[in-house]
Amino acid sequence: NKCCFLIAVALIPCVFAEMCRYPLGMTSGQIQDEDISASSQWSDSTAARFGRLDSDNGDGDGAWCPDIVSESDELKEYLQVDLLSLRFITLVGTQGRHADGMGNEFARRYRIKYSRDGRNWVGWQDRSGRQVIEGNRNAYDVVLKDLEPPIVARFVRFMPITDPSMIVCMRVELYGCEWLDGLMSYSIPDGHQMIYRGLDVFFNDSVYDGAAGERLAKGLGQLTDGTLGLDDFLHSHVHGVWPGYDYVGWSNKTFPKGYVEMIFEFDRIRNFTTMKVHCNNMFSRGVRLFRQVTCFFRSGSEWDADPVTFRPALEHLSQRAHLVSVPLGDHTARTIRCRFHFGGQWMLFSEVTFQSVFLKSQLFSGLLPEDPTHKVDDSKTRILIGCLVAIIAILATIIFIIMWRQVWQKMLEKASRRLLDEELTARLAIQTQAFSFHHSFQSSENSSTSTYERIYPLQADYQEPSNLIRKLPEFSQSTEHLGKPLRGKHDGSDAAPHYAEADIISLQESSDSGTFSITTFSTNLLAGSESFLREFPREKLTFKEKLGEGQFGEVHLCEAEGMKDFLDEDLSVEATGESPLLVAVKTLREDAKKNARNDFLKEIRIMSRLRDPNIVRLLAVCVDKEPLCMITEYMENGDLNQFLSHLFSCDFLFCSYSQMIAMAAQIASGMKYLSSLNFVHRDLATRNCLVGKNHTIKIADFGMSRNLYRGDYFRIQGRAVLPIRWMSWESILLGKFTMASDVWAFGVTLWEILTLCKQQPYSHLSDEQVIENTGEFFRDQGKQVYLPQPPCCPDGVYNNLMLSCWRRNAKERPSFQQIQTQLKESVA
Repeated sequence: NKCCFLIAVALIPCVFAEMCRYPLGMTSGQIQDEDISASSQWSDSTAARFGRLDSDNGDGDGAWCPDIVSESDELKEYLQVDLLSLRFITLVGTQGRHADGMGNEFARRYRIKYSRDGRNWVGWQDRSGRQVIEGNRNAYDVVLKDLEPPIVARFVRFMPITDPSMIVCMRVELYGCEWLDGLMSYSIPDGHQMIYRGLDVFFNDSVYDGAAGERLAKGLGQLTDGTLGLDDFLHSHVHGVWPGYDYVGWSNKTFPKGYVEMIFEFDRIRNFTTMKVHCNNMFSRGVRLFRQVTCFFRSGSEWDADPVTFRPALEHLSQRAHLVSVPLGDHTARTIRCRFHFGGQWMLFSEVTFQSVFLKSQLFSGLLPEDPTHKVDDSKTRILIGCLVAIIAILATIIFIIMWRQVWQKMLEKASRRLLDEELTARLAIQTQAFSFHHSFQSSENSSTSTYERIYPLQADYQEPSNLIRKLPEFSQSTEHLGKPLRGKHDGSDAAPHYAEADIISLQESSDSGTFSITTFSTNLLAGSESFLREFPREKLTFKEKLGEGQFGEVHLCEAEGMKDFLDEDLSVEATGESPLLVAVKTLREDAKKNARNDFLKEIRIMSRLRDPNIVRLLAVCVDKEPLCMITEYMENGDLNQFLSHLFSCDFLFCSYSQMIAMAAQIASGMKYLSSLNFVHRDLATRNCLVGKNHTIKIADFGMSRNLYRGDYFRIQGRAVLPIRWMSWESILLGKFTMASDVWAFGVTLWEILTLCKQQPYSHLSDEQVIENTGEFFRDQGKQVYLPQPPCCPDGVYNNLMLSCWRRNAKERPSFQQIQTQLKESVA
């Protein structure tokens, strides 16, 4: 008569450790002060709770500083972080304390210890056995260190090493993702050694963090490090290791019963659906998939009498390594014992993962034994009851809001113009988060759903926007109106503007459904003596064709009758005195939500201030009624991608190399203008460049909205749509966008131009392989793949310009000013 509620918590863990790099809460404050502790503190102002990494390099006063630090062999001082549940940790970041120039304390070296249960502690070491991590060289910069191998832990300790006479201070952040398996440890026989053609091949679990011996116990290692072994076990993802490193394996000669027994211990009782085992199958060298596996289950002290037996289909043709899914029949257990029977002379595994759900309600009904890491006491029960009451209250509030939505909308329409103007001004000060992508028609608040809203604190190579943003008079007015600089909502830092993320979209809409009246919109939008925006009569727009659509709007090609009368005298467009003028009209759907409208207005205000011969210009607006529209230039020759791929042949290119470079130089000039205003484009490509008369090039932003280029964008975990083939490695892996990442995209754009846009960048790689290649840029071990030199590209342009745009260190990439100069010199 007791009900058990199943809560899904374990799917497949991160197969690519490079993609599991979310900040775990020190910087954002998600980790509470009471979960940060230390062995000692220098003073009350340098207690453990101040040891949070400062992501915007601004306020550097707070940090954790121990009372006394030890030399390398006796580490007693530590800063401890409790993550509250198991996490898969791939990266750590440290920073010192500078106190706005008054301090200079930092840790040059440190070690890390970690624990899954708070009792047994393990010292981290890299794949070569080194335990000391190189830290900071000054008090300002954030230093990130990749954990190879990654660790699974709930508790992490940072232990600084330095001269005892020097004051040491640390601010830290951990990066990773939730450990969905819930696996606390596995026990297996130690791996064997193979001699293959005189070559010693070792299949031991070299990163196991438990007790070693003939049988490994109470630890985790290579079977849970998130790295799949290669098809050929003699090779490895890791540089400089021995043959067989990726796999743990055994020979059937030492197992008279014909099977290898593995025992898996979990954090709590779970209901198991599937086990996935990544196996090698190079049968030409004696390695085959397991022939059969039998798994036993235990929730208490006795093993269940109903095991599961599974026989995979033996693969006789392909020698590729692959995952084998073993159904576990929804058995309930906290411990699983599996016997893998040999299918050949050798059996090699590189990864084992589990899919499961845990039985939440039994924790409160007395059905489950007490878990030391998840102990339930009366206070936690009261907290749970309070949370349930709060959830009920929230649901009631949502119902109330839905019932009164129309009344609320009428109240908004009657709100005073002054209050509305203040809110719009606040929203129109450019708010961008360092790690997320937004559609220009999508909410910039309450919609932080991108997979890449994560990972990397702002470093010194980000330009500080709070000063440069004032080059635009609109934003100078906004900050003066508010009396203080606006702050970004994610990390408290001044937000950095960006020009054309317009159609890099996040698929989940904002939950904010409020709207403003059209009359109020147009009044606030066109108010002000400095505004360059004019209302264009809708009846003078003639629809020609639909160029594409984004999440909250559409882009149309139209003819505008009498547009010449609306143009400023300094506005040079691709038109003669003839009428009508060909224009692009971006519309906002009538059902768009309030924040989508705010973003639409923000884009209008930004574009109205951009004035450069190589940037598409905003000509007029239609905001008197639904739908809201912005009217921009459209060039008669369409976008550069189609222009090059349809018009040019190799013979013509040979005699028009100077024209190709002239086009690229115009793009560099437009980007130089954007970068001078500290604007980041985020989606620079030939599809976002328009071609006019005499091969005039202007940078635009609506390429993604066209179905023609849908294949240029990759969906990440069903959430974000990203142009990964044009993005820098730090943008893909670290969510980091700067002028330098735009320079990377320019290098790809130049490659497109010089190859006549005949194929996608990295056309020989799948999307997943492109992401893997960015991991090679991150590891910087010489395995990264570059775009090849185009046939018609001179060696100097490829080696000195194109490759320089793709340098791993963003600070070493050229500026757009330097790029423009180099392009001009290449045809001189």
